[in-house]
Amino acid sequence: MSLAASAADRLIRVYQRRLSPWKGYSCAHRVAHGGTSCSEEIRRTVVRRGVLRGLRPTAARFVACYQAAGMLAQSDVRGVCCCGGIPIPFRF
Repeated sequence: MSLAASAADRLIRVYQRRLSPWKGYSCAHRVAHGGTSCSEEIRRTVVRRGVLRGLRPTAARFVACYQAAGMLAQSDVRGVCCCGGIPIPFRF
């Protein structure tokens, strides 16, 4: 694993352990489809493919999460957002 991939892996793990539990909502993709959260899926992608080769799958996952949030916003599911700084609206 490259130095960049190792650093990204560590940063994502810190996010998962320290920040994610405090935010109070779950990844929209995981809520809508089950499986792993975006942060875990992206962490695995970076470990397997590296940072640069993982950019396209990461972007695709964020788009899928945004679409899942839109789908969930039309239902009664509340408080759903994604990891990172992607602005996904959710209903209160």
